[in-house]
Amino acid sequence: MKQLIIIFTILIALPGVAQQNITLEECYQLVHKNYPLAKQTELLDAQNILEKEVVSTSKLPQFNLDAYATYQSDVIEFPIANVNIEPLNKDQYRATLSANQLIYNGGVIDASLDLKSAQYKTKQKQVEVNLYQLKQQINQLYFSVLLAQESELLLTAKQTELHAKLKEVKSGIKNGFVLPSSDKVLEAELLKISQQFQGLESNKLMLIESLSRLINHPLDDSTKFENPLVETNLHTNLARPELELFQLKKEELTTSENLLSKQNSPKLLGFVTGGYGNPGLNMLDNSFQTFYTVGVKLNWNVFDWNSVKKQQQSLKINKAIIDTETKTFELKTNIELNQQEKDIAKIERFITSDLEIIALRKEVLQSADSQLRNGVITSSAYITELTNLYEDENTLVKHRIQLQLAKANYNIIKGH
Repeated sequence: MKQLIIIFTILIALPGVAQQNITLEECYQLVHKNYPLAKQTELLDAQNILEKEVVSTSKLPQFNLDAYATYQSDVIEFPIANVNIEPLNKDQYRATLSANQLIYNGGVIDASLDLKSAQYKTKQKQVEVNLYQLKQQINQLYFSVLLAQESELLLTAKQTELHAKLKEVKSGIKNGFVLPSSDKVLEAELLKISQQFQGLESNKLMLIESLSRLINHPLDDSTKFENPLVETNLHTNLARPELELFQLKKEELTTSENLLSKQNSPKLLGFVTGGYGNPGLNMLDNSFQTFYTVGVKLNWNVFDWNSVKKQQQSLKINKAIIDTETKTFELKTNIELNQQEKDIAKIERFITSDLEIIALRKEVLQSADSQLRNGVITSSAYITELTNLYEDENTLVKHRIQLQLAKANYNIIKGH
């Protein structure tokens, strides 16, 4: 008996457990976390570590192993008589192991590491920009689902009203107060409402599935989409990630200029070479010998035909190009914001008119309701007035959702 009670309790609780709520902000966070492009963030982290490690190896000793065997047609001979010096062998062999240690290179390695860091930041910000641009797509889907939800509620209210009116009409027909067949008109309208429910449900499921795929999070018809109260601030500056991306690109060019300025710096290396060969360093000893050399080496490209200077001028031109892209983006964004502000103001005026229209429609419907009860008008006339009120209420809901969508898009365009 106790087991049956427990099972019954679980079955009752299941619908509540299955239902989930979701907000617009959670959708933003989920797409930033789950969208396939977001995986690039971790990949770029790993790539940056590897690239910096490769650059840093230049500070470590560099080892080279060389070996060769040769046969030459002639060798050095000493044209002095009675000198006991054996001629060199025509076949010669040598193997060497060299170690080179960078001592000074003008800061090229550090500048290269700075450039890798700048490139990494630019790539990461580009991923952020690409993910940010998905927010307007989320807005469109999310508020479309909200509109479908609200439309279902209105349609349910209309259905409930018609069911109640159908009972009254049937009672009126029975008592002779209402014209016969008036109930058939109401029943036909209820069937039409059932069809409208099917259309709304199908469209809502399609929208939910699209949003679920976009954010890679399970959503279904039982999910409740919270209606956000979106507020806009017209007096804040643009804060789009694209502007940060433009700035990072310029910083990357600056680090490239710094690296170029060090390319022609003198490079000082220390080296040691050990070897074994025949002959060795003593060319008069015609036998296998071990040997070594130790020293320092200076390399300095004193003239590069202004190659570095021209590359730096090219980078400055790239900076100027980025400046024009930034200004173009700001101009385009401000135009979009201006249009969005006008849309918000227009929808707000529509809502004010909607409320006035609905108030009048309710008065008309109240009068029609009284006339139907007294047999003055037909059910068709009543349905016409009820449908007019429903459509105007639906228009109000649509405008309210559009207003929230317009404000949400405004915030996305502005970067807030």
